[in-house]
Amino acid sequence: MDLEAVRTFVAVADAGQFQKAAADLSITQQAVSKRVAALERALGMRLFARAPRGAELTIDGQAFLPHARELLRVAERAVASVRPGRRPLRVDVMASRGAQAGLMRGFHRAHPEIDLDVVMLLEFGTAVGAVRSGAIDATFRAVAAPGLPLPEDVVSVRVLDEPLQLLTGPAHALAGARSVTVERLVGHRIWMPGIVPGSEWGAYYDDLVDEFGLTIEATGPNFGSDALLDTIAETPALATFMGEPTRLIWPAGHGLRRIPVTDPTPVYPHALLWHRDNPHPALAVLRAHLAAATTAHDAAGTWRPDWVIPPSPVSPPTNSGPDAPGGG
Repeated sequence: MDLEAVRTFVAVADAGQFQKAAADLSITQQAVSKRVAALERALGMRLFARAPRGAELTIDGQAFLPHARELLRVAERAVASVRPGRRPLRVDVMASRGAQAGLMRGFHRAHPEIDLDVVMLLEFGTAVGAVRSGAIDATFRAVAAPGLPLPEDVVSVRVLDEPLQLLTGPAHALAGARSVTVERLVGHRIWMPGIVPGSEWGAYYDDLVDEFGLTIEATGPNFGSDALLDTIAETPALATFMGEPTRLIWPAGHGLRRIPVTDPTPVYPHALLWHRDNPHPALAVLRAHLAAATTAHDAAGTWRPDWVIPPSPVSPPTNSGPDAPGGG
């Protein structure tokens, strides 16, 4: 149904005259007549009867008028829902307890006046497609992954390099270490269930294996972080990687250890992606917040060798307690 014709019908009904409705709408009287006639043809009924004092609603016109007003109200609400600044900023993160979610929590604390809708789309292609279609305003991804090029209309900026730590149970051979070098991890089984072949985090861990000769296993079903922590706590032969800022809670009896990895420290490169034509004003606020709150990086970063922090002669601080996984 032509909403302009409906709007014109309501204007004539309110004015009682085609001529006055034309003036109210800033169009010609002929245009008003054409729109009303087109609406009558579409509905298959007459809406107005000519009268000495102008135009009077027919019985059908009187029945249609309240519905016409509601149509216009619904149309206005629909437009308002997608008008820049009137709908929540929709951002995709990969995990509710990871570094990306932490960045969004920080943004929300800094800008509580901005409505947010945080979603989780695991697959790279799904997230990028959602950015391009406008289903989401932005997503956090590791865009430098090999074989995962970005479309030309999607922009990215590196926002955070997340250091990885080793998480072990109390009986693991490295449980007592204050820090551990990457070289010392060779020969130890690092369990990362849920790695999806072809994903950006899958490519990341493939690179760690190729570069440092690590043993990273993705065997078995992924039952979530609680099951992962239970297994690590109970299995002396297994460890896993956790992102330094990742927040997790586990039973006190697990006795889990978080151990900084050094020389070099592997870091997971997070970037923010958005469509270059996205008009949402809060997106610019988010980008400015991330630029101010995190260490500056090149526009897109690179997959190699930027995902490691160079060796440092200074030993890192000791374990700070339970909080855990990141990366993929």
